[in-house]
Amino acid sequence: MRIGVPREIKVHEYRVGLVPAGVRELTAAGHQVLIESGAGNGIGVDDAEFRAAGASIAARAAEVFERAEMIVKVKEPQPVECEMLRPGQVLFTYLHLAADPQQARGLMKSGATAIAYETVTAPNGSLPLLTPMSEVAGRMSIQVGAASLQKANGGFGVLLGGGVSGTHAAEMAVGMRADVTVVDRSVDRLRELSSMFGASLRTAYSTTETIERLVRHADLVVGAVLVAGAAAPKLVSRAMVKTMKPGTVMVDISIDQGGCFETSHPTTHAEPTFVVDGVIHYCVANMPGAVPRTSTLALTNATLPYVRALADLGWREAFRRDPGLAAGLNVHEGEITHEVVARALGLTAKPLR
Repeated sequence: MRIGVPREIKVHEYRVGLVPAGVRELTAAGHQVLIESGAGNGIGVDDAEFRAAGASIAARAAEVFERAEMIVKVKEPQPVECEMLRPGQVLFTYLHLAADPQQARGLMKSGATAIAYETVTAPNGSLPLLTPMSEVAGRMSIQVGAASLQKANGGFGVLLGGGVSGTHAAEMAVGMRADVTVVDRSVDRLRELSSMFGASLRTAYSTTETIERLVRHADLVVGAVLVAGAAAPKLVSRAMVKTMKPGTVMVDISIDQGGCFETSHPTTHAEPTFVVDGVIHYCVANMPGAVPRTSTLALTNATLPYVRALADLGWREAFRRDPGLAAGLNVHEGEITHEVVARALGLTAKPLR
């Protein structure tokens, strides 16, 4: 298979879809890999290293899209990239379509087969291609929150969601000696967190009243809620934000899926924050892009086995052998195929048989 890796063009996105070690694995298996020139510069990998691993180098993204049978990226395709996709071509990347109807329309128009990292599942129900970046984003949330507060120690933090991001955020916050409360709807998960952190962490069952009470006194609120493929539920309302202390910081890790604060909207690393009712909002949609080398290595270690399966078998046979990979299919031949994604977009899904 001819596999193409274009340079990421989202604002301040420096990650890359494959590293030289992955290129070497794929070319050794008989596949061709085409890398856009400069795609690895953001992680300190130049074109010569990709060539040494067996890749060919393309001068422009258009050449990559034109020649490749499968495109491997990190972030969702931008409008100009959607226009370069074609029927029968496979796209493998993060999509987060529930909060991005424009991208959904672009992918449907392209006729391409789009497989989303964030809805690929493991046999135990986990999300193996979302987990590495959730870990990074969780840890970063406390770092960027503390920077916005200009307070490295102390403070009262509320973490909405006790999943992968929330757990890693809790670990960082506890390490900074903050007063931390994790809110979740899973009693079992709250017990696990209590066992992990002991008296260093408080837990609370998620209700509107509980969230309302906690955010009113918080210095930092981290939103880390995930419903796979769906738009994030709005747990903090605009009315709640009005009751919060001026200077409070809210970090919305869920912004890729629309955000879990009613006052959130996506920002970039170029302008990461905005203020609503005196409350600072950090809503960068590609948080792990700030640490591109670490994030790229963690992500490509997770994605490479799936890239290899798609290349070795073709996507149809790969789906037959791995239903978890098949769960990643979001768009095919102009239709949304994922039930949850379609529901979020107000469309009717056409699942692939």
